[in-house]
Amino acid sequence: MAVLTALPRYREEGKPFEAFVYRVASNKAADVLRVVSRSAVPTDDIPDTPSAEAGPEELAVLGDDARRARMLLEQLPEQLRELIFLRVAVGLSAEETGRALDMTAGAVRVAQHRAVQRLRTLATQPVRRSS
Repeated sequence: MAVLTALPRYREEGKPFEAFVYRVASNKAADVLRVVSRSAVPTDDIPDTPSAEAGPEELAVLGDDARRARMLLEQLPEQLRELIFLRVAVGLSAEETGRALDMTAGAVRVAQHRAVQRLRTLATQPVRRSS
């Protein structure tokens, strides 16, 4: 449905139509993840025994890790960010990602390696807190 809705905005730019579809799907997946990560989970009753699930502290750490990962990814150029999303989150092969981004499979692997190296470098830098 989202692809059909976005179709009037599609412009032929020499990239495969599949890349446009992957972009729309990528955006929809990101939207769903944002909604799910923000939604509360109500319960009808209070459990009698302690839960083995992650507690508030663990959830806070995981949330901070996710926030930090998003912050690091935002520092990558858009194409590398999309490449990482397609390879890691969506699970596409280098060949499939290459078709979506109009790259060869080898270029995808090289770009992915460079993106991961860049993320490692960024992750080791001190976090700047805004005041």
